[in-house]
Amino acid sequence: MEYLTIHETPPDKVSHLVMAFKGWPDAGDGASSAIRYLLRKFSAKKFAELDPEEFYDFTQVRPQTTINREGLRIAKWPANELFYCTSEEPSQNLMVFLGVEPNLKWKTFSRAIIDNAADWGVTTVVHIGALLDAVPHTREVRISGSSNLVDFKKSLEGQNIRPSNYQGPTGITSAVMEACTARGMNYATVWGHTPHYLQAAPNYRVSYALISHISRILGFKIALDELQSAATTFDMEVEKAVSNDAQIGAYVQKLEQSYDETATLVPGDIPRADEVVRELEEFLKGQQRRDGEDGSAG
Repeated sequence: MEYLTIHETPPDKVSHLVMAFKGWPDAGDGASSAIRYLLRKFSAKKFAELDPEEFYDFTQVRPQTTINREGLRIAKWPANELFYCTSEEPSQNLMVFLGVEPNLKWKTFSRAIIDNAADWGVTTVVHIGALLDAVPHTREVRISGSSNLVDFKKSLEGQNIRPSNYQGPTGITSAVMEACTARGMNYATVWGHTPHYLQAAPNYRVSYALISHISRILGFKIALDELQSAATTFDMEVEKAVSNDAQIGAYVQKLEQSYDETATLVPGDIPRADEVVRELEEFLKGQQRRDGEDGSAG
């Protein structure tokens, strides 16, 4: 199996692969944190990994250097790892992938994962991601998604998850979905929309929403109390920070109004990160001008 190092073969066939990529498709670490929680709660075991040499520009995605217990300096390369999670109920078995969005050879990279997953019995791939959006942290996490499987489409619609109309520059997810189509595999992609004005990460609020939805879509059971508690703490810390910044507070009120007006509509285009950041900058500049005028009037 070219590019893939197999440490052991999964003991049981699994039909579902859940995956996430760090980098652009992981705003606020919302998706990768969800996957890490899933791996921990299911006591997942790594069984394979992808060699990063062919897929990364290491001047863009730099390896990290660390010192091990023996005092030797070692390099940690971008990791793309496959895990399996087994359960007493075969229907609960999962294959899980956590990686880093590559710089190079997206088609080859995607085929390396999907073709091998199919050989191990996978018939359905579910990708979870997190994206920056002009949404307030004070409202329910907005989730968008799509699938080529009728049953999954119905499940998504039943959870008020609608596809986006976005067209434009894309990420590795599109290449993975094309690889699924070429193999005749089912797929779904689910995205958590992350407030673009928040710098705090991980955004456990988005992670909690993503795991909640995919557990219902795939029908597996997982205890979410720890993640829910982390999400509550995250909310409290964010609210504390926002309450101390009048400009951000005013901006959040603007987003709340927009969110409430469109809450019953089908989600529209996914905004590009540079667009939402520019919107925030323009709003804050307007606030600063008004504050200056108010001060001079006094």
